[in-house]
Amino acid sequence: MTIDFFTSQSQELSDQKWMNFAFFEAEKALEKEEVPIGCVIVRQNRIIAKAHNLVQTLKDPTAHAEILAITSACNHLQSKILDEATLYVTLEPCSMCVGALVLSKIKRLVFAAKDTKTGACGGMVDLLNHEKFNHKIEVSSGISEEKCSQIIKDFFKQKREN
Repeated sequence: MTIDFFTSQSQELSDQKWMNFAFFEAEKALEKEEVPIGCVIVRQNRIIAKAHNLVQTLKDPTAHAEILAITSACNHLQSKILDEATLYVTLEPCSMCVGALVLSKIKRLVFAAKDTKTGACGGMVDLLNHEKFNHKIEVSSGISEEKCSQIIKDFFKQKREN
């Protein structure tokens, strides 16, 4: 029982550390007046890819942080399979990003804030638990939720005021 507690506590501390890096990416998006969502992909205790939303900058609706990070990680590993990696993202992935996660066979997903409008991991719909998918992803959520949620709320509040 004690081993499980320490393993769980250790995992939570590790998740917090990596989510901080994802939050730094969200801040980069904010500087570019993009929706402040950031992402990092970790494999063997190393960041192998990082990205932030670039939808407005690239004029590309698919330029979500997760998609850009998955592309970068696959290029880094020279493989379309990320089965030993964990993706950390500041907001619950949408259906497009969940599709990319499943296709890349990512091992684990950790997201901070729920997205009740477009979230596809339980926020609006839960695609990850669809029985037809041939790949199951371990999911954790709520790490740095308040901080990651607040940066997005502040971004949209400022947009409405301007």
